[in-house]
Amino acid sequence: MTWLIYLGAIITLLGLAGLAYCIWKANGLRTSGLIGDDMTAALQRLIPINLASVSTAGIGLAMVVVGILL
Repeated sequence: MTWLIYLGAIITLLGLAGLAYCIWKANGLRTSGLIGDDMTAALQRLIPINLASVSTAGIGLAMVVVGILL
């Protein structure tokens, strides 16, 4: 099941790339000088991307574990 390990690793890296994007974007928002409701609205737009990235990375790691166990 070597292919499952490699596929899981690729999916995990995609999830980590999404998390890096969220960190980069949030840091840019922090330095942009937005305050109050504008900052809240901008950060709330990042929440679905963050959750999808964490889920993708988790699924990829689960695929790696299953590939190792099989």
